[in-house]
Amino acid sequence: MRVLVVGYGVQGKKRLKVAGSDGIGVVDPIAAEANWRDLREVPVDRYDAAIVCTPDAPKMELLRHLLGHGKHALVEKPLWAAREDELHEIESLARAHRALCYTAYNHRFEPHYVRMRDLIASGALGKIYRCRMFYGNGTAWLVRDSAWRDEGAGVLPDLGSHLLDTARFWFGDLGEDFRVVSVNRFENRAPDHVVIGSEATQPKIELEMTLLSWRNHFTCDVFAEKGSAHIESLCKWGPTTFTRRTRILPSGRPPEDAVTLVQDDPTWALEYAHFKQLCAAGTQTDLGNDLWLHRVLGTLGAVATGRSA
Repeated sequence: MRVLVVGYGVQGKKRLKVAGSDGIGVVDPIAAEANWRDLREVPVDRYDAAIVCTPDAPKMELLRHLLGHGKHALVEKPLWAAREDELHEIESLARAHRALCYTAYNHRFEPHYVRMRDLIASGALGKIYRCRMFYGNGTAWLVRDSAWRDEGAGVLPDLGSHLLDTARFWFGDLGEDFRVVSVNRFENRAPDHVVIGSEATQPKIELEMTLLSWRNHFTCDVFAEKGSAHIESLCKWGPTTFTRRTRILPSGRPPEDAVTLVQDDPTWALEYAHFKQLCAAGTQTDLGNDLWLHRVLGTLGAVATGRSA
């Protein structure tokens, strides 16, 4: 598959490296290494797919061009649009031209995320009561120096989209009844520390995200009827540990099974291989997850920006 990378920032460089010999060039209006300054300059017979790594604002127009010419698109999260009907339009356009529009949530390929999904699906934990996740990095100053990143709802769409997508990956369809528990702008113009939680959705979900964790970190705790499961860190920040605890009745110290991994981040390559497989299989575009995220993040974002103004 012949692949373009559109947008040659940090993510674009990662994506081009993973694409390897599939990569045929870069589109970027500024980067010196770019082969083209504008996507419309690229002859449509030169490529089969594109990886879109741009800021949010131009994504819709780029996708209209790609999908309208029958080109597959892997888009960096979140799939942002000014209005929900634009996402319906993109989905219809992709289906009409038999092109795949796929939003990249590479954490779905994190080994312990897959392990958690499989454990929950097995039913071995029984009824799931509560899940809490923390995702933090120390990029507050880097974000503050970026005109397009330090705006709007800040950390909420950036890291919150990953956390909400992870909850759907593990638990399936969820309601839209999430609320903002707390929002702060400690160092940035836009919110740099946010906590959200579900109201009626089962299991109860609490998600905390921050740009102020000076050591990048992820933790997760799932509490359930027959035990609990926990993740500490990610491969890219390793070591990463998955712990399962089996409940002792009526009470007592539970036996633990722990798996610790020390390895390079495998998620980028695994996600790209998955994208290629979906393209080869002629998979129909389904933006249901993106539409759910758009509604939830839109509602939460309005509250977060209002509180932090």
